[in-house]
Amino acid sequence: MIRHRRLVAAFAAACSAALVLGACGSGDSASASNAAQSTVDAGDPVAGGTGRILQMGEPRSLDPAALSNTWAHQPALGNALYGTLMVTANDTLELEYKMATDFSTADGGKTFTLALRPDLAFSDGSPLDAAAVKFNWDRLKDPALGSTTIRQAVQIESTEVVDPTTMRVTMVEPNPQFGQALVAGALNWIASPAALEKGAAAFDENPVGAGPFTLVSWTRQDSIELEKNAGYWDAPKPYLDKLVIRTVADANQRSNAMTTGGADLTTETSWTNINKAEAAGLQYLVASTGGGQFAGMNQRRAPFDDARARRAVSLAVDLDAVNTVVYNGEGEVPKTLFPEDSPYYADIPLSTTDAAEAQRLFDELAAEGKPVSFTFLSYPTSESRVLGEAIQAQLSAFQNVEMKVEVADFPAVTARAGARDFDMLVSSTITQDPDYALTMAFDSQSSGNFMGVNNPELDAALERGRFGQTAEERKAAYDEAQQIIADTVVGLWYVRALPSVTFGKNLHGAQIYTLGSPLPEEFWISN
Repeated sequence: MIRHRRLVAAFAAACSAALVLGACGSGDSASASNAAQSTVDAGDPVAGGTGRILQMGEPRSLDPAALSNTWAHQPALGNALYGTLMVTANDTLELEYKMATDFSTADGGKTFTLALRPDLAFSDGSPLDAAAVKFNWDRLKDPALGSTTIRQAVQIESTEVVDPTTMRVTMVEPNPQFGQALVAGALNWIASPAALEKGAAAFDENPVGAGPFTLVSWTRQDSIELEKNAGYWDAPKPYLDKLVIRTVADANQRSNAMTTGGADLTTETSWTNINKAEAAGLQYLVASTGGGQFAGMNQRRAPFDDARARRAVSLAVDLDAVNTVVYNGEGEVPKTLFPEDSPYYADIPLSTTDAAEAQRLFDELAAEGKPVSFTFLSYPTSESRVLGEAIQAQLSAFQNVEMKVEVADFPAVTARAGARDFDMLVSSTITQDPDYALTMAFDSQSSGNFMGVNNPELDAALERGRFGQTAEERKAAYDEAQQIIADTVVGLWYVRALPSVTFGKNLHGAQIYTLGSPLPEEFWISN
């Protein structure tokens, strides 16, 4: 088993980096050959035992449409109940198939063919076939579901069942990179159509999927208990008999639970907690990314429909000081959209600090009868709340600007983000391959464009990046896109994302795909 390791996912393009495993305490990475010397053979998987898992976001429902497949939400729960059609390899970001056997295009991304393993079955014995996938994918387009995966689903024009194991997918617009988007959301999780049609309450009592585990009980705001699915397609997995998943939004509580042996694995978003885990002799996995998390500004309404207001707030806030308050200086502030080890890196600063110019802009807007006043909508996590308060404290030193902080639970923030009912909130544009993240977040026609960015030149640059035939063509397109994103001021880029898990000495088999999504069927526990 590799201890204290960091997975650095390659940026998929013509250039791809090797998988790097190394120490994370300082943020440095070692070569793969050096890291291999620290590998400890844990032996063959042992069956039995209970895995105690911490997640960061309480689900509003067990419907796949209500779950999010990112490290900060419910990835372990979704993978446990529903399994995966496919995953991404962390070294190349190439698709690897699980319940699916193929997802490919022969026409540049206008149509795809999805092929399934034969004889897949839900936990109630009913078939998981192409018709079931079609039902799940089609319903994700419904805005009434409030699913974050609507961003991916609406890119699909239609689905057609060819035979029980084959589905044809036609896209609204060609997108040869769509597989990267698919695995990052609920399109990857298929539930029983018959169970879903019984309604939300009945489904939450008895969610029917084809994953490695099935529900025993869900005590809201407490724990979700799962047991091994004896009919799981990939026997003898899962190795564990049971999973107990609890939601712990507070970073300190997660760290304490891990270091005192109160949990076996947690999804994580804090470099401070990663460093504490290393000091305690725990293990961890981190997927390297570009972009990051930002306090996004809604350009659809005042005050941030005026570019001067966005620029004034950006100039007023010292993000290194924010990092000190929120992460004790241990976070990485994104100075550029892509890190230096990315083939898409360009020395284009995302922000600068200039208090005098910020005050001039605040005064100019106030003189026009438009003083800058806004509310930061915070998730219930300690990190999000402290971030809002840190920005608020800095802005309090300026005249003609007022900021409030409103804390709401995960479902409420998700719903208001979907309705675009906010001034500022935590959002993210986390790049592995740039296409999915940047187009989803900033293309003017994207349903995932929460900030309301509307720039034809940016749209054109992103399209060139999507269809570029060479590494040089894609690099040139994304250079232009980076400059426009920086000039537009979409928000305050306060930390490089940390899609990660930490886990105890006795838990083995930990793997993550896409944005820090763990695969619980691989877990096993040694004594």
